[in-house]
Amino acid sequence: MRTALTLLFLLALGAMPGALLPQRSLNPQKVTEYLADKGWWGRLLDRLQFFDVYASAWFAAVYVLLFVSLIGCLLPRTWEYYRQMRAKPVLTPRNLARMPHHASAERAASPEDVVAAAKRRLRGWRLVERAEDGGGRSVSAERGFLRETGNLLFHFSLLGLLVAFALGKMFGYEGQVIVQSQGGQFCNSGVFNYDTFRPGLRVDGTDLNQFCVKVDDFHATYLDNGQADTFQADVQYQSGDDLESGTWRPYALRVNHPLRTVGDRLYLLGHGYTPLFKVTFPNGEVRNGSTQWRPVNELTLASEGATKFDPPGVTDAGQRRENQLAITGLLAPTAAFHGELLDSAFPAARDPAVAVDVYRGDLGTDSGRGQSIFAIDRKMVESGKLAKVARQNLKAGEEIRLDDGTTIRFEGVRDWVSLQVSHDPTQTWVLAFAVLVIVGLVVSLTVKRRRIWVRATPQEDGRTVVEVGGLARTDQAGYGEEFGSLSRDLLKEES
Repeated sequence: MRTALTLLFLLALGAMPGALLPQRSLNPQKVTEYLADKGWWGRLLDRLQFFDVYASAWFAAVYVLLFVSLIGCLLPRTWEYYRQMRAKPVLTPRNLARMPHHASAERAASPEDVVAAAKRRLRGWRLVERAEDGGGRSVSAERGFLRETGNLLFHFSLLGLLVAFALGKMFGYEGQVIVQSQGGQFCNSGVFNYDTFRPGLRVDGTDLNQFCVKVDDFHATYLDNGQADTFQADVQYQSGDDLESGTWRPYALRVNHPLRTVGDRLYLLGHGYTPLFKVTFPNGEVRNGSTQWRPVNELTLASEGATKFDPPGVTDAGQRRENQLAITGLLAPTAAFHGELLDSAFPAARDPAVAVDVYRGDLGTDSGRGQSIFAIDRKMVESGKLAKVARQNLKAGEEIRLDDGTTIRFEGVRDWVSLQVSHDPTQTWVLAFAVLVIVGLVVSLTVKRRRIWVRATPQEDGRTVVEVGGLARTDQAGYGEEFGSLSRDLLKEES
């Protein structure tokens, strides 16, 4: 038990970095920023797996050792408990006056009648009657075995909880995806549909539960200080036979009110805005851009991003790379200007505006390297292959004209929602074991082990000396009152 408690302490201590430091599985961007800010200290923590705490070798080692320790602790305790349950209550001590609780009196009844009355009074106790020297009789009784039952239930349930968590990590998966409102769709048909996906150790992503979601609209309310009050996405979903029939079922998706379907849970995590740009090229062709931008201020939802375009009607790869466009900058849902500087005063889209930098040239999208949708490749700017050609603040309906006649019009904004799909086949078992842990703990803390002995010894004058002794196996708090009540009933003369 001492080893198990030590390992539990180490497990809690090891989990602290997971709560205090950014974790790569949850927010890789913050991990990158932390490494850049802290230098050698951040690199040292990274080598020690402090940014992947729950997947680290040392955390797994403590976890496995805790399993082994709990099993090694529970098996002998269970065997001992079994032996105690089958054993008879211990013999009546020779000198009951040395017990922590003791009372005695003389009665006119015979030892047999005293013992019979004691057995009736102690109904519900585990007891045994024994004959003693000199014609005396005694009763040994004990109660409170449920305390050890609750203790074992608590520890076995804790072990089951750990096993269920481990199996959930092996066979579960979790993924996040951003979906545009006003008709954006997502289908849980493969990992390629996710923005980020964390599979369990036994999940390869080829056999996900099939369902589809369509986001019709999004509504948010805010307090006067800009703090979010409610989020709701009006969605439609298909699963099971609905996929074959094409039936869509409506659902109001809210924070902490997930959609549960085909064994998966769909959560609404948050939202942001997508600026809508209409680009008219010199040849008259029009391209519409609607790429989501990333919030950089959670309170006002000021957002940054990059909306990228290829020139129309250009088949030559070299010429195309020279005329690609990127619109980057800041989006403010509710514009607040400080001179020429744009800021956001409120998270709702009351008066959207953008402060944009327009780049033209080679975006680097043909290089074969991965590129963030929220930013341009700064190396292309530094090399001169991508040049800034305009900078301007735009409100909804305003436009900017480039030197070659291209016009960029800011049409407004559209909501996007961040969704999370979670699959955990052991969640029912986790709930059941968690309830049993609480039940076992309550039982082990409230039930007390105690013993009581009654000895009836005949005297030469025909009367009987009755002695009552009591012992609390755990602690004496609260047993004195119970013993007092029992001893008064056992020692009083029957009318």
